[in-house]
Amino acid sequence: MTEATLTVSAPDELLQLFGPRDQHLRKLRQLFDVTITHRNGRVRIAGEDEGVSGAMRTLEKLLHQVQKQGAIGGEDVETAAVEEGASVEAKAKLKVSGGEDIAIQHAGRRIRPRTEGQAKYVDAIREFDLTFATGPAGCGKTYLAVATAVEALKAGQIRKIVLVRPAVEAGESLGFLPGDLRAKLNPYLRPLLDALGEMVDYDQARELMEQEVIEVIPLAYMRGRTLNDAFIILDEAQNTTIAQMKMFLTRMGERSKMVVSGDATQLDLPRGVTSGLKDAIRRLHRIKAIGMIRLTGEDIVRHRLVQRIVEAYEETENTGATPRSRRGGVRVIGGDLSGRSGGEETLDR
Repeated sequence: MTEATLTVSAPDELLQLFGPRDQHLRKLRQLFDVTITHRNGRVRIAGEDEGVSGAMRTLEKLLHQVQKQGAIGGEDVETAAVEEGASVEAKAKLKVSGGEDIAIQHAGRRIRPRTEGQAKYVDAIREFDLTFATGPAGCGKTYLAVATAVEALKAGQIRKIVLVRPAVEAGESLGFLPGDLRAKLNPYLRPLLDALGEMVDYDQARELMEQEVIEVIPLAYMRGRTLNDAFIILDEAQNTTIAQMKMFLTRMGERSKMVVSGDATQLDLPRGVTSGLKDAIRRLHRIKAIGMIRLTGEDIVRHRLVQRIVEAYEETENTGATPRSRRGGVRVIGGDLSGRSGGEETLDR
């Protein structure tokens, strides 16, 4: 058994080195098969000679990067570890399939990521001040972002949650709809309210909204604001224009966090209008201080049929062909799907 100690005197550097909730240290423990503990600025590594020396070199390299750049991400940790002797096989076996519980318990159950992609998404939200997430319906983009925001609010890390959605179907004006403002906005903001209702009791949510600790608003209402100590989530971001996306991103104030999520396949913008989400990802993807997550059909956690429906649409949209047959069928009794009468028939799924 070998031991080594690294001293880090600056608290801010220590926090960056360890990562959110010590995520970077957990990765190094797995990559080098060592134990890593810390107390009063002293990081102690224990294990076999090769693992301890590799982990020590990696921590020194990462500390230098923190001192130079001010921040590191999970990919930086993995890259530095492989460069300093961690095997590619060890990297492939990192235990990220399904993440730690988000610190929320509601209706007797704890909320947690359920796939590797979702775990990486939550890690990115915690690590970066700005995170972009794209993926199909049902993969948890909105749900996990709201859960992480509520977690941060309950932990006192922020003072306000702002949930935002473009009301593109009403041209952002909403003026022609009947009813008062609340009635007009409700159809467009309902998905965000539904996600919030999964985390917070109705009475508590209503009280927080009356106190404006939680706001659920259309994108147009963000104009002219600067939000400090806030967790801001933009849902359905594919339906923003370039100008709207720029306006939204520049609302971020001090000690705030933003999550921008959307599904590029569900575009409601007029033909010929470029999506602000696609444009922002193209412009900003090289900035290391911004998280970029792409979720897939494998991350869908709604009804088991949703994943198959998404796959079928993607297949026909990409090729223009009829979806390939799958084993199993749907029985139609007394007529086919067009309404014609007849006997029993089996349709391929």
